[in-house]
Amino acid sequence: MIDLSVNFAGIQLRNPTILASGIMGVSVASLKYCEESGAGAVTCKSIGHAERMGHHNPTVYSWGQGLTNAVGLSNQGVDEGVGLLKEMIETLNVPVIASCFADTVDNIAKVAEKLIASNPVAIELNLSCPNTENDFGLMFALDTDATTRAVSQVKKIAGKTKVFVKLTPDASNIVDVGKAAEAAGADALTAANTLSGMIIDIHTKRPILTNKFGGLSGPAIKPVSVRAVYNLYKAVKIPIIGTGGINTGEDAIEFIMAGAAAVGIGSGIYYRGIDIFKKVTDEISEFMEKNNYRSIEEMKGMANI
Repeated sequence: MIDLSVNFAGIQLRNPTILASGIMGVSVASLKYCEESGAGAVTCKSIGHAERMGHHNPTVYSWGQGLTNAVGLSNQGVDEGVGLLKEMIETLNVPVIASCFADTVDNIAKVAEKLIASNPVAIELNLSCPNTENDFGLMFALDTDATTRAVSQVKKIAGKTKVFVKLTPDASNIVDVGKAAEAAGADALTAANTLSGMIIDIHTKRPILTNKFGGLSGPAIKPVSVRAVYNLYKAVKIPIIGTGGINTGEDAIEFIMAGAAAVGIGSGIYYRGIDIFKKVTDEISEFMEKNNYRSIEEMKGMANI
């Protein structure tokens, strides 16, 4: 009998698919819809310390091989976000992962503390959005020291809530950052966030996005993310959520064989609809049945030689 369940960092998932942060916002109804569509867990959109409007449209563009977006971290701020998070946890029957960001290490700890009070199973530190201690121009996850300080502060106040760290493929050495996060107490890693890029409209002679630069997601970045998971799996002992361009069960298995213990799905919803979670798990089951695998654990890291 095929078993799709996963024990991820001590959190029991009915299957390895997790809604990635951002794509479905913080609407309780939207996240409930993901649960009903087969997700093993859900991650809410990243919440910051203060209300943030984000960038003006256009903020998202589909360019054939993927999506590029610069929404600008729009959110209602942690004080309102806490109420929504509590409602999610009370309403959903799958694990809820909170996500947070901030402009300084101290602020990310303050935001995390407020969200942790709602008792999510885990909090994902979005250290790979453009946030820094002077302006919104760099990422914590580009620097091992900044990553260490952020994870250490949040871990001190996390209690039973697991601490996940979302890494960036823009890092010169993502393995060093992952190892720093693990050493600071992280319970798991998410690899990886979007890849920074730009699309130019040659007729208007201008970048398409209002912010000019944006995060690339979708099929085009999958090989980069698979490589990140592959290299991290060799270097750390904590589990990894592989994310970046997963549209099919085969995509998910590729990440799992690289070393991921679970997979995050975001832009795949754009390509295959909200029921992508069921589609992907059905395709994983079909592959496992044909190839005589009984569990996800049996496949994990098989290609990592």
